[in-house]
Amino acid sequence: MSDVQARPDGAARRARLREYQEQLLERMQAAKSGSGAPIQQLGLQVGSNRYLLDLLEAGEIVSPVPPARVPLTVPWYLGLANVRGTLVGVIDLARYLGEEGTPPAGPSVRMITFAPALGVNCALLADRVYGLRQAGAMTRDDDALVDAEGQRWTPLSLAALVREPRFLDVTQTPEHQ
Repeated sequence: MSDVQARPDGAARRARLREYQEQLLERMQAAKSGSGAPIQQLGLQVGSNRYLLDLLEAGEIVSPVPPARVPLTVPWYLGLANVRGTLVGVIDLARYLGEEGTPPAGPSVRMITFAPALGVNCALLADRVYGLRQAGAMTRDDDALVDAEGQRWTPLSLAALVREPRFLDVTQTPEHQ
């Protein structure tokens, strides 16, 4: 089978994407209303930690787009990237949290955009996205959740992150150095 035959055509890809988006919307509405399936969250790895994001706070998951560097900004602010016609600030969350930075590219590296409802055109760089996780099936351990395999997941609120003054101020000043 040739490469051309192995690839689905654009219409088939769009139909699958539309179906996936409809399923995701149904899950989000069920989570909002408290009916239906248990609450699921997006699992991702940033640096050495695994995090759970509320689906209502996450926008799109996209392959990394090389950001244009912005002068006089903090090291964890990687610059501006064009994601589907929208300029978003790209944040290396690992570096923001004091860890070694996430490589800007790689087979598993992804950008997660913030939901439009948060009012900030921003995307986080993640080492890996694990997909949907059922937080309701996890057990609580201190400030984290533990899944059936013993993996620790820390809840991450993007809404809380965008309210942090340090997160909102990306200018390089002496106190940021």
